[in-house]
Amino acid sequence: MAVNWAGGLHHAKKSEASGFCYVNDIVLAILELLKYHQRVLYIDIDIHHGDGVEEAFYTTDRVMTVSFHKYGEYFPGTGDLRDIGAGKGKYYAVNFPMRDGIDDESYGQIFKPIISKVMEMYQPSAVVLQCGADSLSGDRLGCFNLTVKGHAKCVEVVKTFNLPLLMLGGGGYTIRNVARCWTYETAVALDCEIPNELPYNDYFEYFGPDFKLHISPSNMTNQNTPEYMEKIKQRLFENLRMLPHAPGVQMQTIPEDAVQEDSGDEDGEDPDKRISIRASDKRIACDEEFSDSEDEGEGGRRNVADHKKGIKKARIEEDKKETEDKKSVPSQNNLATPERQMAVYGSRKKAGSLCRFVFSSAWYLFSDGIVQFIWQVVLCVSNYEAEISLCHGRALCDSI
Repeated sequence: MAVNWAGGLHHAKKSEASGFCYVNDIVLAILELLKYHQRVLYIDIDIHHGDGVEEAFYTTDRVMTVSFHKYGEYFPGTGDLRDIGAGKGKYYAVNFPMRDGIDDESYGQIFKPIISKVMEMYQPSAVVLQCGADSLSGDRLGCFNLTVKGHAKCVEVVKTFNLPLLMLGGGGYTIRNVARCWTYETAVALDCEIPNELPYNDYFEYFGPDFKLHISPSNMTNQNTPEYMEKIKQRLFENLRMLPHAPGVQMQTIPEDAVQEDSGDEDGEDPDKRISIRASDKRIACDEEFSDSEDEGEGGRRNVADHKKGIKKARIEEDKKETEDKKSVPSQNNLATPERQMAVYGSRKKAGSLCRFVFSSAWYLFSDGIVQFIWQVVLCVSNYEAEISLCHGRALCDSI
């Protein structure tokens, strides 16, 4: 058994993304399983139809797809009862269209009989189960009324057949219920008993106000009447009886794996043991971005980017720049020369003239009127120009 709650992106197609899904990891996983298994069964309990997976294997008899989903004016709009496959894949696509509000009891009454019949007729050697949690009660985008226990009952049913099982995630848009569901289904897969009381954690407040593992169903109406469910079930049984026999496949050489592992120290290691940091860095490191210098590798690690070099280099450049700036700034000794003192005196006198100009301008503006203000402006400008000429003359004499 393998579990990947980050997978289950069943809407992505070969040539397009769809339904929040960019890469269909389910199809890629099944293609790998087909290298070792003659027949693979795919089961989808997401509220949305698994259109991407069905489309990928619509014309083959080596994969049977079974989807339990909401059908009607609902994304993606596929998954009709009459969609049964084509060519060699005819009758190998099974779709159970449902209506709003299905509860645990109704879901259990159709899931176990249909999966049991599929197992009997198809005889798969491996199973992929997509556990989309948007079929739970209270989901933001869903319209079913399943509890966590009702959803996990599907996992229990599939487990009873004792076949290699790949469990995947999928949809789910009320995050706290998604966490509840997949936590409980992980425990079911491992045959572990976990309490209903949630332990304290960093996200404890999100599970209020009851802080329980399991959720209660709502009071929404179940539009899936017993007559409707029985009618759909009998139609599916008729289609399954049309299967000639469990299809086989000719013996052939197993293709190479899509991902090549390095042959080295890890060959003799336990595959269930987490790989070391060194082995992980070796698989993902690029020669252009990392180096193995002598001063690297604190704690025995290598292939780690040396950020200390960059900091040290930046400090050296800053010190060099400060030294150059100090050289360019005139010292106090240079300012003590007569020429520098004359220049400072001239600049201070200019500042004093400007201050007197502003003060006297304001005084005349408010006392004697605008005419005297204009006259004062003319006088001050004339005095200012005379002072500038005097300073220029002194500077010229100093230079001579």
